[in-house]
Amino acid sequence: MTVVTKKDENPVAHLTPEDIEQLGIELDAIRQEVLDTRGERDAAYIRKVIDAQRKLELGSRAVLLASAFPPAFVAGTIGLSIAKIIENMEIGHNVMHGQWDWMRDPKIHSTTWEWDNASTAEGWKHSHNEVHHTYTNIVGKDNDLGYGIMRVDEDQRWVPMYLAQPVWNFINACFFEYGIAAYDLELGKNLKTPKDRRPESFTKAARATLGKIRKQMTKDYVVHPLLSLPTGSFLPTLAANFTANLVRNVWSHSVIMCGHFPEGVETYEKAAIPERETRGEWYLRQMLGSANISGSKAMHFMTGNLSHQIEHHLFPDLPSNRYAEVAPKVQALFEKYDLNYHSASLPAQVYSAWHKVVRLSLPNGWLETTTKDNLPSQLKMLWAMTTGDRKVRRVAQLRLEQQARRLRAQKKADVERVA
Repeated sequence: MTVVTKKDENPVAHLTPEDIEQLGIELDAIRQEVLDTRGERDAAYIRKVIDAQRKLELGSRAVLLASAFPPAFVAGTIGLSIAKIIENMEIGHNVMHGQWDWMRDPKIHSTTWEWDNASTAEGWKHSHNEVHHTYTNIVGKDNDLGYGIMRVDEDQRWVPMYLAQPVWNFINACFFEYGIAAYDLELGKNLKTPKDRRPESFTKAARATLGKIRKQMTKDYVVHPLLSLPTGSFLPTLAANFTANLVRNVWSHSVIMCGHFPEGVETYEKAAIPERETRGEWYLRQMLGSANISGSKAMHFMTGNLSHQIEHHLFPDLPSNRYAEVAPKVQALFEKYDLNYHSASLPAQVYSAWHKVVRLSLPNGWLETTTKDNLPSQLKMLWAMTTGDRKVRRVAQLRLEQQARRLRAQKKADVERVA
């Protein structure tokens, strides 16, 4: 993974400025077609989803009142896990994107919705809607690239602490809602700032976030377990709520990873983005900076239709239930303009995203040049880079990159010979 402008083969080099602007016009037409046909069918869909989700959550919590009995524990935990996923993915995320604001329903509106999550709605909308969707995959501008805790590009200088990033990523997956809350607050940057110089907006947002976390934890880990005391189900209900939150967090993290991190998703450097990016240029960046997950209707629903991540990034304000409808039209444009429509199954995308996390936790070229036969010498080199100074790392890095280039050249020659 490296920025588009530094790739050996730029995936958009064949497009003229006129092509890019025409692409933007055609995508605008797809969007407008959906806007013109939004109506009662769509409104009925989101109302039905919200009603079903609330009944599932209420029913699951009712079952957990008797969770001392194993069948009730299993059924209640599964139901609550699914309810939390639906609330976060298909309802909360999409409502707060403003996808349903056109209904003018004050109860289903981006300005009033508050979700079952550690992040406050206002904090999330700023970091996600305003920052991430505006600066998608621009290194140094889009904090969704690695959430500020991971190495996400070969051009980032490797240092030994990155060896632990697979562990950080796993911990982040398990407690994803809290990681996102910290990310919304830009916690690392603000805590490094002297207290008397921190912006007042951070202090206010931090108080709101802590209040939200306290409210969520009280509901899941105090109130509902206490309601189960009469049946001796306090601890099972506590465990069920923790498990449901864990399942929701890992699932949400996996879906987001699949949409942004698989091998082949493009990133951009700030210097390469025009000061006044045109609509077509913005569309093109969204197209190449996202990846889809193929699968069944049930899988699409459980991802909040973020399995159509490409379509979502192109049209973040369109109702989520319409993404499957526009996907074939979008894919046709990819083919027309000779672009890569990045789509694969959930297991393939999860593997690819985690492969990148592991690959970039290591020095450039280390994983590529390591085989079963040379593993001892490669580990010795890695140890030297980990314990040595910057000069040692630089010399070893140059050697690794030379080996990787030779290996790629050999593979290319072998392919050409076979062809």
